[in-house]
Amino acid sequence: MTRNVLIAGAGPGVSGSLARLYAAEGGSVGLLGAEEDVLTQLRGEVEAAGALAGSSVVDLTDDAATRAAVTRMGEHVGHFDVVHFNPSAYREKDPLSLSPDELLADVRLGVGALLSVLQAARPFMGPGGRVTVTGSMAADTPWFGAASLGVQKAGVQNLVRSIDATLKGDGIRAVSVTVRGLLKKEGPFAPDNVARALRAAIDQDEADWRAEVPYTG
Repeated sequence: MTRNVLIAGAGPGVSGSLARLYAAEGGSVGLLGAEEDVLTQLRGEVEAAGALAGSSVVDLTDDAATRAAVTRMGEHVGHFDVVHFNPSAYREKDPLSLSPDELLADVRLGVGALLSVLQAARPFMGPGGRVTVTGSMAADTPWFGAASLGVQKAGVQNLVRSIDATLKGDGIRAVSVTVRGLLKKEGPFAPDNVARALRAAIDQDEADWRAEVPYTG
């Protein structure tokens, strides 16, 4: 089954592995990211794997620009089967040094941007559509030294549950895959293996659907 996939927050790590994984299945892969050189390379890899590829450089915290980029891609491919949300902000500050403005800026990227992406993508999604999110164990076991990351991951996990409850009546489901380990170049938590877990999450039986799936390696 070929799919049209949109990946928001595309980069060289897990999202890049996920893009290549979907590319190997055919269909098309749309890439939204902040760095043009990274997107150019990833787009080439997607095309080399045999899929159609599109990319757009966009600041996901810019609501209008994000919605416009998603809409352009949706109009180009006609529909989205999978929308994947990947970004988060990593800031090494504990709660005594993190300012309220810094916290809100990070949450704007790691949580709020999902609303921009989803709401723009929704007109191009139908029954069977899936929304996936790269989650993290920081949601419930945060490291104090990067306090905003835990807030982001807890927030996006919670938001995914609300998205799933909102859309399930339309046949669209949402899931956050909680990565319970530190990403490494090799081993169970290598990007390719995490990407496989994200890919597998969309194949859950709807009768037993879980909006949060742990990946323990």
